[in-house]
Amino acid sequence: MKAVVMAGGEGSRLRPLTIQRPKPMVPIVGRPVAEHILQLLKDHGITEVVMTVQYLASNIEDYFGDGSQFGMKIHYSREETPLGTAGSVKNAQEFLKDDTFLVISGDAMTDYDLTKIIEFHREHRAKATLTLAHVPNPLEYGVIITDEGGRITQFLEKPSWAQVFSDTINTGIYVLEPEVLDYFEPNTVYDFSNELFPLMMKKNDPLFGYVAEGYWCDVGNLTEYMRSTADVLQGQAQIKMPGRHIGGDIYVEDGVEIADDARLNGPIYLGQSVRIFSGAVINGPVAIGGYSIVDANATIDRSIIWNNSYVGEHAELRGAIIGSQTSIKSKAVLFEGSVIGDDCLIDEGAIIQPGVKIWPKKEIENGAVITSSIIWGNQGRRTLFGRFGVTGLVNVDITPELAAKIGAAYGAVLKKGNHVCVNRDAHRTPRMIKRAIIAGLPSAGVDVWDLTAVPLPVARFYVRTTDAVGGVHIRLSPFDPRVVDIKFFDQNGLDISKATERKIENMYFREDFRRVYLDEIGEISYAPNVRERYTEAFVKSLDINVTRNRNFSLVVDYGHGSSVEFLSPIFNRLNCQVIALNSTMDEAHYSHTLDEFERDRVRLADITRTLKADMGIRIDTGGEKIFVCDEQGRSLDNNALLAVMTDLMLRANPGSTVVVPVTATSAVEVMAKQHRGQVRRVSVMQQTLASTASRGDNVVMVGDAVGGYILPAFHPAFDGMFALVKLMELLARFDVKLSSVYDNLPEFHQVRKLVDCPRDFKGRVMRLLSENYRDSQAADGVRIAGSGSDWVLIYPDPDRPLFNVLAEAKSHDQAQALADRYTRVVSSFQQ
Repeated sequence: MKAVVMAGGEGSRLRPLTIQRPKPMVPIVGRPVAEHILQLLKDHGITEVVMTVQYLASNIEDYFGDGSQFGMKIHYSREETPLGTAGSVKNAQEFLKDDTFLVISGDAMTDYDLTKIIEFHREHRAKATLTLAHVPNPLEYGVIITDEGGRITQFLEKPSWAQVFSDTINTGIYVLEPEVLDYFEPNTVYDFSNELFPLMMKKNDPLFGYVAEGYWCDVGNLTEYMRSTADVLQGQAQIKMPGRHIGGDIYVEDGVEIADDARLNGPIYLGQSVRIFSGAVINGPVAIGGYSIVDANATIDRSIIWNNSYVGEHAELRGAIIGSQTSIKSKAVLFEGSVIGDDCLIDEGAIIQPGVKIWPKKEIENGAVITSSIIWGNQGRRTLFGRFGVTGLVNVDITPELAAKIGAAYGAVLKKGNHVCVNRDAHRTPRMIKRAIIAGLPSAGVDVWDLTAVPLPVARFYVRTTDAVGGVHIRLSPFDPRVVDIKFFDQNGLDISKATERKIENMYFREDFRRVYLDEIGEISYAPNVRERYTEAFVKSLDINVTRNRNFSLVVDYGHGSSVEFLSPIFNRLNCQVIALNSTMDEAHYSHTLDEFERDRVRLADITRTLKADMGIRIDTGGEKIFVCDEQGRSLDNNALLAVMTDLMLRANPGSTVVVPVTATSAVEVMAKQHRGQVRRVSVMQQTLASTASRGDNVVMVGDAVGGYILPAFHPAFDGMFALVKLMELLARFDVKLSSVYDNLPEFHQVRKLVDCPRDFKGRVMRLLSENYRDSQAADGVRIAGSGSDWVLIYPDPDRPLFNVLAEAKSHDQAQALADRYTRVVSSFQQ
């Protein structure tokens, strides 16, 4: 049998270590990762391999040659441009026509029993067998679900926590029959997980998964590289340690010299001719490459040092990685997570702070304190984007320097001459970050339209209705005044896709920014007619006359946001009498604690009842969400308002569809049935909800069950201002009070409980839930039907180490009992 070793990885998340070498050539205990893989293949009788190479291919070809020195026969298949995982193997098809073959990554460490995997493949007469593993955090991998016989029934490539139904992941080790390569054309970009395997599943080909026992680690980033090295040193991976064991978990190659009074506490690997001088202290796990020197009284803890490097007297390394031919002079200190590239000089007494990266061929002068990476380093961030965009603490995680680089990275994925709209909250923090982003965009040849500080729905609308290809909005987090969020829009004013996020992240971490010539630098100008464009379309989308004739009296809490500047003129046109609260843009009140928010709602309800107003409304600071109370001063919770909006929208549009998240109350189905309407339940993710509004499908409203509404007839984005006025129009059209619609809702009660769950157990819990409630999988988590209309939804929190258990029933006691029952289930699955 032959094997294909995929060795074309660039290793951008391992930079600066991979600036001068491909990812498979990164060493673990003195040998490149790819060499460990070749040894594994040889141990299982596979001695003829094809190595697919692309990035710095000559490095691999020069090191391994024809394979004879390793007791193997090696062929090479070069890609001029990346062809994807399956495309690169197809490129080597000439070597693979005769027999079953194995595909394995050249940049992952494993000790799997390949013989058992091949036997499983043959016993099941499979066309493709995927090697699977259980991992604590499956988010970074392809999740696989199999039936009892091992046949694959479902897989998701790099899912979110809401989509995780198992902790069983695809390791990228495959046994394949040669005919599977005939399913697609040569010289085309083609992927195993996203394209070939789904096609085989559609064809009902025998596609199996084998859950392997043993060690496997994708050496995909610096953290995993450190972990994998430590695992090998500590014997967690059954990989033969090079060199000889001299006791105390210390392995040495030939020519190693250790001073008598040096203190070495294993596990430690010392490469060829390493020298350890008097008084040095080394606390493992530590790996030191060949011909390196550790001078007198130096201290090294939990670090990796590559070949031909020097650690000076009294220098200290704590959890650091040092590249080849790098010199760390005396009394220099390198803290946790610092990474120094090849051919660097860290001079005497310099201090490299935690997480700092130094690119190759750099010199740090003596006594310098380096707090940020040299040459656009990324300070160890693995990803930029989270659930709310790019998020972090002001001037700690999110700095002007980072924002400028994000602007340059975003600009680099767009075409020169494109227009991007940039908007912010009125707070000084978003203003600072916005100006930094604006500085980065023109450097890539992108023109900027500055929207100044308008509500978020206005910014989205302006992007969608102009020639802009995207937008950026910077806001102070509504939940924490120390945190800033940077949100990106596409040309439709919706949040950018995960694919676009990855493009920006890749550009940011590779730091391969496009820098245009001076006559191509983008222009910065104020966006024209922002208020006029939005207001005109807003009014045209409403029945102004019916609303004006109602003469609404309102109490409106603007939450100190900029929506007051847009709604006040509209209320005047609608003959509304408005008592305005919190109508000044006060940056001291942009974020609110839950207690502050509830206190403001009670105040709003009291004023509304006292003044006998028709309605009280709280608009969130960004203008996206609304919270209301009726004329009796009763605050409608989010589910009640969603049911009211469903009733009124479907009364006006019988037979239409509303879209709600899986967490929404069943009252929406009851109200929809009264008007022959349909309810579609989707994921709670804002991007999923928003995407349904732009598809047509007779959708008249999307509600997120937390105060946000999309009315696609105006624009497909959450807009609290338009939702409010639409609610007024519908009440006027049907000549009803809000209280009467509210009183007509069916009784429902929801109870939510939070169950602590370590992140490492989340995948296991979801797998067990999926296995025990196979017919209950929902868009998020598992939705289990109870008696009658009762139900319970169990889903993992996307950010925190816990599960949500949401139960609904006709009484509070029933809902509480349901929630308690399934809380115990989730807890039991962690044992």
